[in-house]
Amino acid sequence: MTVDDATLLRTAADRLEHLAARTTPGDWRLGGLLATRPEVVAHAPDGGTEHVAEARAWTGAWIAALSPALAAPLTAWLRAAAGAPDPHAVEVARTLVQRLP
Repeated sequence: MTVDDATLLRTAADRLEHLAARTTPGDWRLGGLLATRPEVVAHAPDGGTEHVAEARAWTGAWIAALSPALAAPLTAWLRAAAGAPDPHAVEVARTLVQRLP
C-alpha cells in the first residue's frame, strides 16, 4: 500500500510534534568549559536552565531524529521555498540563521 504525499507530510509533522512535546523544552544553547566537549543547556522562558544531558531519556530521540540525515532534504525544501516564500519555511530559515555560525 502506497501512502500519498499529503498523508506522509501530516504523519511526519505529527511525529515531530509529538517528539518535541516530550523533549526537554527551552532554547538550547551550547556552553561549557571545554570546546571539545560543549554542554547543551536548555534555557526556559522562566529563566531556569537544565543541562540537556541530564534529561537524556527525553532528548536522545530528538537528537537522533534531527540528525545530519535531514540536511539534504531540509536544504532542498528551503531552497525550493525561496522561489515562493512560505511563512513556515521563512521561520525555519530565520531560526537556523540565528543559531548557525
